[in-house]
Amino acid sequence: MLLPVVKRGLLPLAGLLLGLAPALAQRPGAETLGNARLPLPPNTPALTLTLAEQMLVERNLVVLAARRGVDLARAQRLVANQLPPPTVSIGNTAAQFNETARDTFAGARGLGPQNNFNASLTVVVERGGKRGLRTRLADENISVAEAQVMDALRGQIFTLRQNFLAALQARANLEVALANRTSLDRTEGLLRRQLRDGAIPEGDLLRFQANRVQFEQDVTTNALAYAQNVAALAPLLASDAAAFQAGAGQLGAMGLAPEAPAEAPAQRGRAARRGAPAPVAEPPTALRTILSPVAFDVRGRFDAGAELGLGRDELAAAVPDRPDVMVALRLAGAAGANRLLAEAARSRDVTVGAGWTRTRMPQNLPQIGGNLSPTANNQVGLTFSVPIFTSGIVEGNIGVAAAQQGQVEAQARLALFQARADFAGAWAGYEQARALLALYTGGAIARAEESYQITERAYLAGGRSLIDVMDALRTLNATRAAANNARFTYLLALAQLEQATGVSGIAPKL
Repeated sequence: MLLPVVKRGLLPLAGLLLGLAPALAQRPGAETLGNARLPLPPNTPALTLTLAEQMLVERNLVVLAARRGVDLARAQRLVANQLPPPTVSIGNTAAQFNETARDTFAGARGLGPQNNFNASLTVVVERGGKRGLRTRLADENISVAEAQVMDALRGQIFTLRQNFLAALQARANLEVALANRTSLDRTEGLLRRQLRDGAIPEGDLLRFQANRVQFEQDVTTNALAYAQNVAALAPLLASDAAAFQAGAGQLGAMGLAPEAPAEAPAQRGRAARRGAPAPVAEPPTALRTILSPVAFDVRGRFDAGAELGLGRDELAAAVPDRPDVMVALRLAGAAGANRLLAEAARSRDVTVGAGWTRTRMPQNLPQIGGNLSPTANNQVGLTFSVPIFTSGIVEGNIGVAAAQQGQVEAQARLALFQARADFAGAWAGYEQARALLALYTGGAIARAEESYQITERAYLAGGRSLIDVMDALRTLNATRAAANNARFTYLLALAQLEQATGVSGIAPKL
């Protein structure tokens, strides 16, 4: 028991606790939770959720790739809306030679284009409205690509919000941990002065130093979580997570000087043997680096209240309009258009050809008698061709298209059921998160603070030890961290509701 010591130095320790009370129980201001200053270089860019969402819309690579899909579909429509191109061919006979009765060749000569040529034009006449059906299918594919852009944006926005909220939670926890460290440093300085004045034994200070290690661990744990979550945001914004500013996390960036390293016990023993006075116990840790370098500093009102403002039935009615459900429905429409195009192949296309041949070769010139000598022979021809024996191929293609349509329609129904299941789960998560948050905002933190203050007053009265005060502080610190987790869970539940329903404006604005 520290009671005798406390009674002996009650008045000095009373002054100590007057500084200890605001120090150990220092509560990060509600207006600064998520916005407090961190030991980062002054040129580290700040990132709010609104700014991050704007950057994502402009720069996210998944969304950009989906937009290129719309460009692709529109280009394919230009192709689909065209008639089959006609074919033009031109040629001539390049050489000529004769065969004799003795199986020899004679009279060989080269012929130029002016002596003979032939030209032809071939046109495919489509039947069954194939051009219109192709265009309709292309239009359906454009609508699918546009819905895929919205779905890609929905998914990437949710991932951004999830990572941003996780980073903001880590930041809020880090702010609490840094506030605790500052308070503990102040308290330790007071204890060391009391030790020098002989008001407390050195064992009290050593126990205090041993118990503060956990709070140092909270700093490093939350600093790591903050750096990792900030790094996870960078690819969503097409940013380089390693493009951080040099010198981030150094105490020098805040204008603070690091503590001198603690003197080893062996050195203290040698000093005692030499007759030198024993030094005042130094802190067990003297961390030079508080934060790992980060590409940007996440900012936001982590404690900002956000009300849903919509009922369950209103949100449930919006689920069929969710982008991924619309993608599935539009794919079903495209499959139906593809089946109609396959059925149109039952109307066989006709190929029409026209040709003109002109020659000045003697063996092709007719004998017309009299004094008239023909100078050239001209021939004009027309051809019509229709494919035959195509029924098996056409019916097979129709069967394939019909089966694909059935598959896509089944997937569309599944997408709707899955969306409604997502909404049911998101709504349950929202209700539970709201109840948990109400537990903490309704008095859990206040009770933990009151418990700490009672323990503190008991310590002043000599009924509790300093270790009891540290335990009460640990409980208060754990309650604050749990409250931050409850805030994160609630804000994330709102973001999940927006993703599950496709209704914009549900997610909180930080």
